[in-house]
Order: sequence, then structure tokens, then C-alpha cells
Amino acid sequence: MRERLPGYELPDTFDPELIPESRLLQHALSIENLAPEDRRDLEHHLLELKVTLIRRIISDQLDYINIARDWFTVSDLADIYSRRLGFGRIGGKSAGMLLAGRILNEVASEDVKSAIRIPESFFLGSDLMYIFMAMNGLMHWSDQKYKPEDQIQAEYPRIKQECLEGEFPPEIRSELQELLNQLGPQPLIVRSSSQLEDSLGTTFAGKYDSYFCPNQGTPEENLRQLTHAVAQTYASTFKPQALLYRRRRGLQDYDERMAVLIQVVQGDAWQNYYFPFAAGVAFSQNLYRWNPQIRREDGFARLVWGLGTRAVERVGDDYPRLVALSHPTLQPDDDPRSIMHFSQKFVDLIDLEENEFRTLPVQQVLTPRYPELRQLVQVNQDGYLSTPRSLISPDDIPKAAITFDELLGRTEFPKHLSELLSILEEKWDSPVDVEFTAHIPDPSKSPPEVKISLLQCRPLPRLQTTIRARMPHDIPEKDIVFSSHSIVQQGYIPRIDYVLYIDPEAYFELPDSASRSELTRAIGQLNGAMEGQNFLYVGPGRWGTVNSDLGVFVAYADICNGDALVELSGKVIGPAPEPSFGTHFFHDLMEAQIYPIAIDLDREDTIYNREFFQQTPNRAREWIDMSDTLAAVLKLISVEDFRPKHYIEVILNDEESYTLAFLTPFA
Repeated sequence: MRERLPGYELPDTFDPELIPESRLLQHALSIENLAPEDRRDLEHHLLELKVTLIRRIISDQLDYINIARDWFTVSDLADIYSRRLGFGRIGGKSAGMLLAGRILNEVASEDVKSAIRIPESFFLGSDLMYIFMAMNGLMHWSDQKYKPEDQIQAEYPRIKQECLEGEFPPEIRSELQELLNQLGPQPLIVRSSSQLEDSLGTTFAGKYDSYFCPNQGTPEENLRQLTHAVAQTYASTFKPQALLYRRRRGLQDYDERMAVLIQVVQGDAWQNYYFPFAAGVAFSQNLYRWNPQIRREDGFARLVWGLGTRAVERVGDDYPRLVALSHPTLQPDDDPRSIMHFSQKFVDLIDLEENEFRTLPVQQVLTPRYPELRQLVQVNQDGYLSTPRSLISPDDIPKAAITFDELLGRTEFPKHLSELLSILEEKWDSPVDVEFTAHIPDPSKSPPEVKISLLQCRPLPRLQTTIRARMPHDIPEKDIVFSSHSIVQQGYIPRIDYVLYIDPEAYFELPDSASRSELTRAIGQLNGAMEGQNFLYVGPGRWGTVNSDLGVFVAYADICNGDALVELSGKVIGPAPEPSFGTHFFHDLMEAQIYPIAIDLDREDTIYNREFFQQTPNRAREWIDMSDTLAAVLKLISVEDFRPKHYIEVILNDEESYTLAFLTPFA
């Protein structure tokens, strides 16, 4: 027999799984609103109702439920329910953001509480995707995840087009139009929020699509733009990269319905543009310590001016500001010329006049009258970087480097970011990363207050960091395959038997993007064929960048079976690889337990055994078929071909910023 609530009758047969969510909320609120002495005997029932509501409205992931049930109130769940359109769960991305906001609001210091906010957000329930597919005759694509890889690749453009041509139910169109009327002409972002997204060990970072909606047209145009964005987000459920990721992670049979998160874009209007003063991604653990005094536990951030897209992707010949939160003004290289070179050159923003997302050169957008100029840049004056103390001239803009030096050195922003990361790691019982924007309400205030909008929070897998007992410094140079003093993380790879090597000179001689795409496919085939072997990748430039002129483009499925990814740079090879830490590509490396390693061949203290890479036979054709052209670029080296009965041992020591790969005889 169920307990009776004062003033509210519960049915004798009460199955929370069968009762509408609105009634469950009503039951739960009736208990939550009781006086503590009246509620004591009903706490177990309240917990049952909360767990049921979390599972039905937010997420069915047990790791998440076990944390969320202790933090969300029924009133919180009622507010989420009121912002959901359609039926089903709101998905992992929404779930992580909301829980992080709830935790911080409960336990953070008053200073951090006053600095943190969650953007105005609305949710399209996951069941709406199936309704959309059914009414548009798209359900025949539901078996896409079981098809061969080449068929998945070939059919995705057609799926995307058919989704784009689909119609939404009239009641959903009406609700979306009402939402647009309510929000007014504020730029929006439509974000994927699948059921598994941002779960522990399966972040799906960058696997699905999100779209900006400038929202500056007529009501009809704005609605069309919004529905097209939702439809394309649904289509991304079938992206080859996402489906192959699920296959590799053993999640192929999971019913991965796509929910959608609609958020007001955080930012300010400047001239004809709209963008935040700062945006980025931050990690609770700093795995790249370029100086021994940096504290790993204080965290790390990638910071950009404008929309945060440039912080989470390896794009073009551009660089974010890398921030060790324990020492926020400490640069990886303090030479003014290096700081200028490795500063941001392009900014992502919304063009309000053109009603579109754009990427523009920093110098086209930045002017001397930009309100947050002092917190944003330093100006090169005769080889010395200084913060503007007064109005600068237009001639100084080309000399300006985006360093965020004043923001990082003279505000509470780094301290607040580090504190919130530490809290979330503790309560999640896992390292976390967050996406955020930063806003300065009054730039004239000294020091200015900084508001942080939390856009996303997810738990992170841990890279294996079991270190060999000591770092050997007595290895003969003839036994060293490579060594590097670039930024590294802590790690140890006990055995490597093969090296998949991309010859830098041959790579950059490939005639066109089609040839480089063929190379990417071959890398993926070799990666699949060598599953279960101990091997690493070595090749030029930034792997994972979308610009194949800067390095080898690969996705998760192309590299997931390797143990390390070594990026070569130098004058005749290409630009120094930007540390991938914090990008979607880095998430892929972490989840696949692949160590990223950078080797600058121009450094005098670098050791690189060219004979090993260039004179050892190529065994790639023993594993896959390939053309003569590709065989000149892609090489598979067996360590025993170079030295019989030996393998490679790799040690990464972040205390010394030292990576060593050396030949070791079989025991």
C-alpha cells in the first residue's frame, strides 16, 4: 500500500514507468513541498520519482543518474520539462551542462556563483527525431549503422539531403515559431545532444553537427533556418564518422536517438558582428606542462576571441591562446616574435547584416575602439609586447597579438575557471572538460568583472600514465629512434613493433586533395588491418586538421588502433604542430589511448634516426593493397627489419618535457 500525502491521494497501484511525466512531476512536487517532518517517511518514494523522471526526461546513463539524483530537485526537473518540446530525453550534451550548473550553484564559492551562468536553453526531445523520420519516409535509413563502411560513406550525402527536404509536424513548427517570437532577434545555436554524447568514455566529441542560426531575417526565414538546422543535426546521426565511432566503441546496437539543444548564442554586438569576448574549452587536469612549476591539478584552457569553434577544432594556420590556469600568464614560448606568430589570426562570428556565420581576419574586425581591447591584446613596440594603456592608432592593429594578458593576469577569471573545474571533477569523480564563453559587462571597471557562461560539461577518459621506474639518460644514440623536448604529457608505451610512417617530402608532393584523401583511406585500412598489433604513427604537420596543406587529415576511425601519434615539424616539413590538447581530435586520442607527440626537427636537442625511417623496407603491401604512388608516401616499418629481435620502448616525462623512443632487445 502506498503512503497517503496530506491533501493529495496517490493511487494504490502506482507504476511510475506508466504514468505521464506531468503527473509524476505533480506527485514529486507534492512530496518535495511538504514540511521536513512530514516528508521524512516519503524520502524513498521521492528518490524513486526523481530517478524515474531523470531517466525519462534527461538521460538513461547509469553513471549520470547516480550523480544527478543527488543534485537535481524536483523543481529543477519541472523547469527542464517546461523547456522541452516534443517527447523523449534531452540528451547527453544538455544533461551535462544542466548538472554542472546545478552543482556549481550549490557548492561553489559566492564569487564563482555570481560569475557563472547557464545560457537560455530549450530542448527538442529525442522521440521527435523518429516522428520526423517516419512522417518523411526516412525510416529505411535506420539500418545504416550495420552497412559496410564504403556504403555508409557513399550514402550519407543523400541522407543529409533527404533530411533537409523533410517537413516537421505542424504542432512542432508552431512551437518553434512561438519560441522564436519569445526570444526575438537573438542569434541561436542548434546543437546535437544525442543519448550517448558526453558520457564517460564516449564523449562523441565533434562526431555530430551543430549549426548557428543568426536569426536576423523575417519570421518565415528565421523559422526555415531553424528547422533546416534541426534537420541537418538529425542527419548527422548517420555521419560516417559517428557510425564508425559507435562501431569501434561497441555501441552499434544502442538506440542512439538524437535530441537537440537550442541555445541563445552568448556574445555582444560589435559593429555589424556578434560574438563573445572570449570562448574556449577548459580541462580540470593539465596534461601539457611546459614548465615544471605548472600545477597539473589547476587545469588548462584553450582561449579564442570570438565564437569557440576555433578553440575545439584544429583549423588552418591559426592558434588559440594556451593557458595553464596555475600560471595563466606563462606562455609556452615567451619570445615576442613567437608570441606574435602563434597568436590568433582569424575570428569566427555571426554577421548580423549578412545573416550568416563567417570567419574573418582579426585585423578586419578589431579596431582601436573595441571596448575590451585592453583585456584582449598586446602591441609589439620595437620587439617588446605591451598592453595598451590608452587609445591606440589604427596603424597599431597589425602589430597587435591576441594574448588575453590583462584578462589572465589582472582579473579573477583564471581563478574562477580553475575553481569550477576542480569542483566538477570532484563531484563527477572524473576529470572533466567544459566549453564556455567569457563576458565583461563593464570594460572600464578596474579590474573588470568577468562572467562565465557554461555551455557544456563532460567527463573524460584517463590516458594511461603508468611510468617506467626511471627516465634513462644513458641510452646510446644509435639505439634512439627519436627524442623530443617539446611539450609532453606523462606516459609510457612498453612495446612498439611497427611504425606507420608518412614520408613528409612525398606527402607534400602529392598533386591534389583527391590524392591525399586516398592516402587517408589507406591509413584507415592499414589501421584496421593491424588491430591487435603494437604500432605508432609518424608523419608531417598537424594530423587531424581539415587543411591537408598543413598535415594529414585523419578521423577517429583511421587511427584508433595505434599507441601514439608523432607529428613532425621543421623548415622543410611544415609549421610546428599546435598541441591538440582540448580539441575534438584530442578527445579521440584520449578515448583511443593514443599519446600525441610532437618532434621539431629544427631543434638542436632533437634526435631523429633518419636511417630507421628512410632505409628500412616497406611492409605495407603485406597488409593492404595500394598503388605505387601511395607506397612512396605510406610506409609500414617493422622494427625487427631495422634491428632483429628488438622493439621500441617509449617514455614520456612531463617533469622534464622529454620524450624518448629507443630500441630494446627481447627479454
